[in-house]
Amino acid sequence: MIEKLPAVNVLGGELQMCSTAPMTGFFRDGHCNTCAEDHGSHTVCAVMTAEFLAYSAYVGNDLSTARPEFGFAGLRPGDQWCLCAGRFLQAHDEGCAPKVHLAATHQRALEVVPLSVLQTHAIDAS
Repeated sequence: MIEKLPAVNVLGGELQMCSTAPMTGFFRDGHCNTCAEDHGSHTVCAVMTAEFLAYSAYVGNDLSTARPEFGFAGLRPGDQWCLCAGRFLQAHDEGCAPKVHLAATHQRALEVVPLSVLQTHAIDAS
C-alpha cells in the first residue's frame, strides 16, 4: 500500500486543495499530496499560463493536449495543477515559471525548490 506523506504545506500549515477541476495531484485527489513513490515530486500547486504550457511542451511534457486514454482533458491557462518541483524550478530558471499557491504546495517541494523562489511566484500570503 502506498502511504502518503503528512499533508503539510511549505508554510508549515495544513495542505490546502489545489484543484478538482481539473482533478490534479499524484493521487488525483485534488491536493499536491506525495509519497516515496512520487519520484517526480508533484508537489507545486501552480496556475497555468500560456507561456508555461508552451515551455513545458517545448521541453517534452505537453500538458495542453488532451489524452482521453488517460482521462486527461488537457490544461488551459488559468487551470491549477500539481507540477513536478523540478519542472517548476527549471521554468523559474528559464524565466517562465507560473504563479503558485503556497498553502496548496506540499512541503516536500522544498527538497527541490527554495522557499524564497516559491515566494517570488506566490499568489497567496507568505
